[in-house]
Amino acid sequence: MDLLGGLVIAFSMYSRIPMPRIRWTKERMKYTLCFFPLVGVVMGIFLYGFGKGVEFFGLEDSLVYPAGGTVLPLLVTGGIHMDGFLDVADARASFGERQRKLEILKDPHVGAFAVIRAAVYLLIYLAVFSELPLMGLPVMGAVYALTRAMSGLSVVAFPKAKKDGLAVSFAEKAGRKTVAAVMICYFVICMVFLARYAGPVTAAVTGGAAVILFGRYYRIAVKEFGGMNGDLAGWFLQTAELWLMAAAVVLFRTGQEAIR
Repeated sequence: MDLLGGLVIAFSMYSRIPMPRIRWTKERMKYTLCFFPLVGVVMGIFLYGFGKGVEFFGLEDSLVYPAGGTVLPLLVTGGIHMDGFLDVADARASFGERQRKLEILKDPHVGAFAVIRAAVYLLIYLAVFSELPLMGLPVMGAVYALTRAMSGLSVVAFPKAKKDGLAVSFAEKAGRKTVAAVMICYFVICMVFLARYAGPVTAAVTGGAAVILFGRYYRIAVKEFGGMNGDLAGWFLQTAELWLMAAAVVLFRTGQEAIR
């Protein structure tokens, strides 16, 4: 097994973090998805470092804090998941038949609804992040990893919307049972981290919300598109990230959990 190669491919595909150039062989791609959540872990580390900088310069109450927290994930990922979010926004807004929606997903042009949804999404993300205390930034690191674990799980577990595409390619080359088991392990690790850092209620609410969002993702993917693809995986990741951050903010602001 070329695990190091799988790690490099995962970071090359799902981030803009510089990686050495290697061949994307079948053996290397087999367990690439196992390293996908680690991109979220690295994002969490970057976010934590950003928070320390904000704290050092006393910028907690300035626009720099929420703006930086909103932009940082896009800078690290290069917007690959936001691209999927926009494509799905256009497709769903068409209210067309399944085949028409799949055609829209393949269309490289950006529609008006995608632009509108992007603006609304980023404004809401900015507003929610502005309410997230600095002590809550490690929770977002767990959310980054958790959403990627569930997105990766969908690639190997959900039916596919079509017979080609990047998601199909990764699914076909993946060790499905191994990848699924690893994704579940990531989920458990994130829950343990949240329980120890932010308390059991935060862990339970975050985990429960993630499962509900995952079920909604499955229903929409199958009912409206005939299965999942790479765009839908990105749409789910972006949507879940925002909702789980909102849940964390509610918990912090209502005082149901206290960071220790």
